[in-house]
Amino acid sequence: MRGKRQEVHCSFCGRDKGEALVLVAGLSSHICEICVEQAQEIVAEELYGGMMPAAVQPEAEETTKEFKLPKNITPRDIKKHLDQYVIGQHQAKKIISVAVYNHYKRLMHPAEIGDEVQIEKSNILLVGRTGTGKTLLAKTIAKFLDVPFSIVDATVFTQAGYVGEDVESILSRLLQVCNYDVESAQRGIVYIDEMDKVARKSDNPSITRDVSGEGVQQAMLKMLEGTDVMVPPQGGRKHPEQKLVKVNTENILFICGGAFDGIEKVIARRMNSKVIGFGSNKDERIEEEDLLKYVSHKDIRRFGMIPELIGRLPVVTYLKPLDLEAMKSILTEPKNSLLKQYQHLFRLEGINLTFAPDVIEYLAETALEYELGARGLRSICEAVMTDAMFEMPGMKDVKHFTIDRAYAKSKLEGGMLEMLRAA
Repeated sequence: MRGKRQEVHCSFCGRDKGEALVLVAGLSSHICEICVEQAQEIVAEELYGGMMPAAVQPEAEETTKEFKLPKNITPRDIKKHLDQYVIGQHQAKKIISVAVYNHYKRLMHPAEIGDEVQIEKSNILLVGRTGTGKTLLAKTIAKFLDVPFSIVDATVFTQAGYVGEDVESILSRLLQVCNYDVESAQRGIVYIDEMDKVARKSDNPSITRDVSGEGVQQAMLKMLEGTDVMVPPQGGRKHPEQKLVKVNTENILFICGGAFDGIEKVIARRMNSKVIGFGSNKDERIEEEDLLKYVSHKDIRRFGMIPELIGRLPVVTYLKPLDLEAMKSILTEPKNSLLKQYQHLFRLEGINLTFAPDVIEYLAETALEYELGARGLRSICEAVMTDAMFEMPGMKDVKHFTIDRAYAKSKLEGGMLEMLRAA
């Protein structure tokens, strides 16, 4: 007599074959379509923070775009776009434009086995005071380029095994930008800000652990040069149970930037000149503002960067300190200038905001006193505009409002400006 046939059901939730739309059979168990979806959500939450990598997603092949040079751009086109948003710094913009353009050409014409000439990437190091436009250059290029672009801060990194983030999390940000598409990330560009903060404490190699300085530089060496890096998808520290993603950095362009505060003194000692400009021969004086143009790899090394890292950043350029004319241009000329932003805010309220010519020069002169570069302009403009932005919205009878030097001076004097001068 034939025995009773065993009923087939889901080994996880218990649904039988009649209740499930799809029942996938294994060696000795079954799973329904509902449990498959729940399992996928659990895997995404545990390993990828709720977002599956592009390599696992079914639509990954459709989202991966074929790489090509957008709009047949040239280095002149890249610099022309930067000129619309960044005032001055023509040498730095020219160098970045060439580096990015060559990066495109390397990707479009990959080296094949047996080629005698293989184009190597030229990573860049930007040196300049705070507020001169290093980060703005990176952000502006990010909007223009058709490759994944990420900006990371070097101050959060420590040597492996210590509290802080591992250097590999630099690539985690790049993976997140391109939705975990490894192929796209491997042709991206990374801007590492505050690079000077990982300088070692002295010119001599450290005999103790410099976990947030020299140790970070050593951890960056292979990544900058080009190698396979095991990257934690969500950044942070690596742990044994975590699934890692392999990313090859050979075609990733790294742009590093930092203020390098005090490097003018290093340059002055090398050139046998005094930073403040006093000297026996008046014609041989070199002002502090002009010293950065003479920056070299030797000065970067004496500042605290190890020679192995400097060799992987072959292009070193500088950003000039901003003068009065540059400050005035920053207020009015860029497409996203500060004054245009305030005018747009008032236009949304139905108010036509205008700035008198004399107030623009006054704001620029005041910003130079702060020595904070272009960032100081935002602080000053906020102090001048706060009362107007508080009172004007909702006033039906006000259609025009003009800010002149007397109005701006009355808002600054006796307040924040006097406190800063006293400090």
